[in-house]
Amino acid sequence: MKEEKKKAVIENELSLPKEMPPRDEKVVNITYPDGSNCDVIFTKMTQPIPKEELLKVPREEAMNYCVEVPVDTRDYYVDDEHKIICLQDQPVKMRDGVTIYADIYMPKTALQDPIPLIISWSFFGKQPWHQPVQIFRPMGVPTGAVSNVCKFESSDPMYWCYQGYAVANVDPRGIGNSEGDQQQFGTQEGRDGYDFIEWAATQKWCNGKIAMFGNSGVAMSQWRIAAECPPHLVCIAPWEATGDQYRESIMEGGIPGFFGGSIVIAAQGKGYIDNTVAMAKKEPFVTSPYWQDKIPKYENINIPVYTTCNWNHFHLRGSWEGFKNIKSRKKWMRCHQVFEWPDTYNPAMLQDLKLFFDRYLKNIYNGWELTPKIRMEVMDAFEYPYQTNRPENEWPLARTQYKKLYMNAATGKLGDAPVKKESSVSYDGATGLTTFEYTFRKDTELTGYMKLRMWVEAQGHDDMDLFITIKKLSTKGEWLPVTIFGSERHPGAWGKLRVSHRHLDEEKSTEYQPVHTHDRMEKLKPGEIVPVDIEIWPLSRFWHKGQKLQVEIAGRYIRDEWFEPLVWFPDNKGDHVIHTGGKYDSYLLVPEIPPRYEDGDYIYR
Repeated sequence: MKEEKKKAVIENELSLPKEMPPRDEKVVNITYPDGSNCDVIFTKMTQPIPKEELLKVPREEAMNYCVEVPVDTRDYYVDDEHKIICLQDQPVKMRDGVTIYADIYMPKTALQDPIPLIISWSFFGKQPWHQPVQIFRPMGVPTGAVSNVCKFESSDPMYWCYQGYAVANVDPRGIGNSEGDQQQFGTQEGRDGYDFIEWAATQKWCNGKIAMFGNSGVAMSQWRIAAECPPHLVCIAPWEATGDQYRESIMEGGIPGFFGGSIVIAAQGKGYIDNTVAMAKKEPFVTSPYWQDKIPKYENINIPVYTTCNWNHFHLRGSWEGFKNIKSRKKWMRCHQVFEWPDTYNPAMLQDLKLFFDRYLKNIYNGWELTPKIRMEVMDAFEYPYQTNRPENEWPLARTQYKKLYMNAATGKLGDAPVKKESSVSYDGATGLTTFEYTFRKDTELTGYMKLRMWVEAQGHDDMDLFITIKKLSTKGEWLPVTIFGSERHPGAWGKLRVSHRHLDEEKSTEYQPVHTHDRMEKLKPGEIVPVDIEIWPLSRFWHKGQKLQVEIAGRYIRDEWFEPLVWFPDNKGDHVIHTGGKYDSYLLVPEIPPRYEDGDYIYR
């Protein structure tokens, strides 16, 4: 597909602008649980207006409005034949007096025989608002695979109600007709979730056992709510869940991005939503109380958790950080290369999730505990995995052998031994790139964290933004991407860093995973050459003998033919210079995974 056509398809399907359209704003001083406070910028959400008025709005302005759906508290049949009912617009009062609304789906028998509840909680509307410009849709999920009462990225009531569960589609604070203003992914959301859970546990149709499920935005809220420890929350299933909003989304590597702005655009309600893009400009360091409140308190989570990650998605780091840091001993991870939406509604995955929920919400002894703690898909090329559902016990894998591949700017190669002679390579920071390649002399699996250590210099500027991609090339040097949806090509593992944000957190950093403090700005002086450690997000991929690993280094985000409209705003002028050899020990640290057993030509991985 030609680039122009591809761009048109993306803009038509996702309808996201590259910059925020102008909207009303206000500033509110928020006090956080630790006593700190911050002036937070709130932006007016997509506003509900009557349908007849919306039809008069010019298409280019329609994104600022949505169809008004008045509160209508009523009960009705969703499926008369099977007696599935909806308790629509159930009002629930939060501890501060704010009222939010939820639609509760259940088999009618639950009114006499209470059942467990699965909650879908996110800023996505609980009922269709019928925007003329569609912002989100579950790509890769055929029409008819989910019902029209399924909240985006959530549990489908028309599946789970038939399995003996109730499903709550919730409009959190500020969303839809719910009162108040929306604060994304922080303590306020956690406390509201606590209040809703404890309200639901007292209802006649609920047996007091409650879970949460959903992917992406519907998963991210689960970390925050579970950390508040509501007594009746039995288990959660956050499938693909960003955690640290600063490091993993809005300011990845210290570089401001736009994706959070899509949430501000997509959120629909009568109030305001905190504007993460504007706050990244106002509060550029993670030490701000605003960003600290958006880091999940993983250490508080001690209930059963079933989480997943996709090797090719921006929720990747958060999913693994959550899995590593929650305190629960009953935790399971399934990692795959299929995109989150088709994975969520795949029949086999639904049955897998049902085993988890049946075990902890219905106390059915179905053998779930025999499920491996980690099930791993090792990627190869295109849509073909090398291994699927390989069982593992820990993360990172205990048998990992870390190896340094040394960079040689004179040859553009990576080698096994340190390079003695100093050399450098440069490229235009705004438009250019450079690459380093390594050829594998034997079949090699890399699973875990990579780190890129480089000595760098900025010529003509006092800062530089580095965008790193780890690509796989064929024995002939051809690019071998991973593909999803048949044609979307993801090049490989990635990392980013604004060099002025290079300062490391020595306590949290490890040999293989550098963690930056993001609490200061260390600009470069003319001629100054500094070492930087760049975190490469996790991967699991197999290279066959003779295939190549390529490190691509650029000053901009490069994802040719990748459907997500992810945008970063780099600060690059002049040339970037990379120094290697001698005292400039630039290298890529890779996590080699040896075979479990090897005898002659026989290899078992």
